[in-house]
Amino acid sequence: MIRPFVNELGDLQNKILEMGGLVETSIHNTIRSLVERDEKLMHGIWETENRINQLDIEIDECATRLLALHQPVAKDLRFLTAAIKINSDLERMGDLAVNLAQRSISLLSRPPFKPLVDIPHMSKIVEAMVRKSLDAFVQRDAQLAQSVLMADDEVDELKNTIYQELLDLMEQGQAEAAPAFDLIFIAHNLERVADHATNIAEDVLFLVKGIDVRHHHLSE
Repeated sequence: MIRPFVNELGDLQNKILEMGGLVETSIHNTIRSLVERDEKLMHGIWETENRINQLDIEIDECATRLLALHQPVAKDLRFLTAAIKINSDLERMGDLAVNLAQRSISLLSRPPFKPLVDIPHMSKIVEAMVRKSLDAFVQRDAQLAQSVLMADDEVDELKNTIYQELLDLMEQGQAEAAPAFDLIFIAHNLERVADHATNIAEDVLFLVKGIDVRHHHLSE
């Protein structure tokens, strides 16, 4: 028996939510392991990455099949188009979470040279952006999606602050290059995750309002 189209759309949405939850958890556990200097908190990240990759394939196949079988129009077509794009962004976030873990493991092998303040703060904002972008997708909430776009500026400012502080510490001889660059790359990867969350928020705005806000600021 062929399942109703609306049920299949719901299953697709649930897979996207599962994928997003795994990404958020991976980022959270990695930064927490760095702050608490406890590598065990990262032990499940590679298994999580495998599940993210599996969901990536399942979502892509499901969305493509629904497009071919049902030839949807209007909002259903926009939903499936958004789902495919969101899936791609989440898969890339999963890769970035692994990059974060690798850099964190490298840092944990050396004694800390500075208290971690901005990195955990930046991570908290980024995790919230991921969560809010997906909540906006589920709830078709344009205002929530717009709040994600606004948060991206704060993440960019934090990244620049972290870069400058670490470069100054290296110039002053207060930090070795290797661990300082590990932190720089962690900030860079977090900023990239925020960019992908922003992409999702833009897709939500297209889904809800039918407007394309890429490459320019909202006028509202």
